Amino acid sequence: MARKSLVRDNSYYDTLIQYYLNGIDLPAQPQALILPASNGESVGLGVEALPATASICSCHNVTKQSIADAVAAGAMSVGDVKSATKAATGCGGCAALLKKVVDNELTALGIEVSTDICEHFPHTRQDLYTIVKVEGIRTYSELLHKHGKGHGCEICKPAVGSILASVWNDYVLAKEHIGLQDTNDRFLANMQKDGTYSVVPRIPGGEITPDKLIVIGQVAKDYNLYTKITGGQRIDLFGATLPQLPEIWKRLIDAGFETGQAYGKSVRTVKSCVGSTWCRFGVNDSVGMAIKIENRYKGLRSPHKLKFAVSGCTRECAEAQSKDIGVIATEGGWNLYVCGNGGMKPRHADLFATDLDDETLLKYIDRVLMFYVKTADRLQRTSVWMDSLEGGLEYLKEVVISDSLAICEELEEQMDHVVGTFQCEWKTTVNDEKALKTFRQFVNHDGQDENVVFVEERNQIRPATDEEKVTLIAKAG
Repeated sequence: MARKSLVRDNSYYDTLIQYYLNGIDLPAQPQALILPASNGESVGLGVEALPATASICSCHNVTKQSIADAVAAGAMSVGDVKSATKAATGCGGCAALLKKVVDNELTALGIEVSTDICEHFPHTRQDLYTIVKVEGIRTYSELLHKHGKGHGCEICKPAVGSILASVWNDYVLAKEHIGLQDTNDRFLANMQKDGTYSVVPRIPGGEITPDKLIVIGQVAKDYNLYTKITGGQRIDLFGATLPQLPEIWKRLIDAGFETGQAYGKSVRTVKSCVGSTWCRFGVNDSVGMAIKIENRYKGLRSPHKLKFAVSGCTRECAEAQSKDIGVIATEGGWNLYVCGNGGMKPRHADLFATDLDDETLLKYIDRVLMFYVKTADRLQRTSVWMDSLEGGLEYLKEVVISDSLAICEELEEQMDHVVGTFQCEWKTTVNDEKALKTFRQFVNHDGQDENVVFVEERNQIRPATDEEKVTLIAKAG
C-alpha cells in the first residue's frame, strides 16, 4: 500500500492523535479532520470528547482523568495542575492541550475561566501592552501600582518586562528592569544543564569574514569552550562560567560582534542561502536581503522567539517556509511567507504577498511583527497567534495590506522607534561597572563552582555525567 505524508497546519495534532491512541470512532466524514471545513468552523476532536483514559502528558503518564481529579480536588489553574500531576513539566509539548483540558474541566464545574495574565493583574497581555503604550508607563512598579495588586509573580514580571522592552526598548538590566528578567535574560546568556552558559554572537545572514572566524576560534581556545555551528547559521560557544561572560564578550565586541540575543524572546536569526551572488539558480541577492532584515529587526522583543529566512529562489535552500517570517526571491521581487515554525509541531508558513519590492517587503514585515507584538498572548508563537485571529490569514492581510483597522502608520512608527533605539545589550553591559559586578559565581568570594566538571569527547569538552564526576573525584583523592 502506498503511503504519503501531508505537511501543513498541524495545530489539531494534540487532539487528532487521541483518535488513534484511544480507539475513538472516526466521524462520518473523516476527511474533515485534515481538510478545511467548508463553513469555516474548526474541525477535529474537542477535549470534551476525549475519554478519561486519554493520555495528555506522555512524559509523566498523566491522563485526562488525573487532571479532572486534580481540578476537582481544588486545582484552579494550569500551575496548580502541574504541581499536582507533573503534567507539562517534562518536554512541555503538551502544555497547550493541558490548558484546554483544565479550562474545560473548570467550565464543567461552573467555574469561570479567567483570561487574566495572573492574579496580580485583572488584564490580558494585550490589555497590558495597550495600557503601557497609551499611558506611557515605563516601569513594572508603576504599572503594578496603577493597574495591579500584590507584589507580582514569575508570570507577570517577565511578561511585563517583555512588554516594556517591546514598547520602549530600554536596557533590560537597568535597575528598574533587572528584577523582571528570568535567568537567561538576567545574565544575557542561556544557562546550560551544568550551570555554565553559552555565548552566541550575531552573524547576520550567516555571513562572516575569515578574520571574525579566527576571533571566535581564538576565544574558544583561550576559554576552552565547546563550539558548534547551529541551524540558524551561527556559532555557539558553550561552557563559559558566569565571571567569564563579560571577558569573552569584551573581546567579541572589540572584534565587531554584537549579541545574538539567543537568550531572549526576540529576533534570533535570519538564515540565508548564497543567492544570486554565487548560485547559478539564484534570482536575487538573498544574503544581502537577509543581512538587511536581521540588522533592522535585531533587538525586537516579542511574546516568543522569532526566526526568519531568505531564499534566493524557489529551490528554498534556506527553508524560509518553516520560519515566522520567510522571504523567497522571484523574478518579480520577493514573496513573503508568515507564521511558520519548526520545533515539536512544525508548520509551513502561509504565502502572504507576492512579487514585492524591497521597500514594500520591509513595510509589510514591520506591520506583521508589530501587530503580533501588540496582540499576541504571552509566549504565543506566530503560528498559533495567527490561527487564533478571527479570520486567520485573510484577516491579517486585511489589517496589514488594506489597513482595515487604520493602525498601519502606528505600527510602522513603533517599529521605527525599536530600530532607532537599538543597543547591543552586551556592549552596554561591559561598559557598565555596576552591571559587571553581578557576574559573579558567588556573592561572598571569587571562587569557581566545583560542580562544573568537563570531560573530553571528540576533541572538545562536554559536561561530565554524575558517574564521571564520582570517578574523577575518586582518582583525585
